[in-house]
Amino acid sequence: MAEKTQTEKEGAREGRRKIRQGIVVSNKMAKTVVVSIERRVQHPLYGKIVLRTERFKAHDEEGQCDVGDVVELMETRPLSKEKRFRVTRIVEKVK
Repeated sequence: MAEKTQTEKEGAREGRRKIRQGIVVSNKMAKTVVVSIERRVQHPLYGKIVLRTERFKAHDEEGQCDVGDVVELMETRPLSKEKRFRVTRIVEKVK
């Protein structure tokens, strides 16, 4: 039998990992990008739709991400004090 590749091995566990999409707001650190994710939430009392923004630090091994890129993040084991995500793919490059 053929041996499974690294991505196929991770694919078995992939169903439990959160996948999110956001915009890179900073790439000044080595192998790390800061990704901003906006979501729309209804206010519990007033019912108005409010934008909530979260910022995540994500691992970018090759350093290919630029500010403004839309990227896909996957949850992973803690890589540092604040890094819990890694960039799986660049959905859209900035022009």
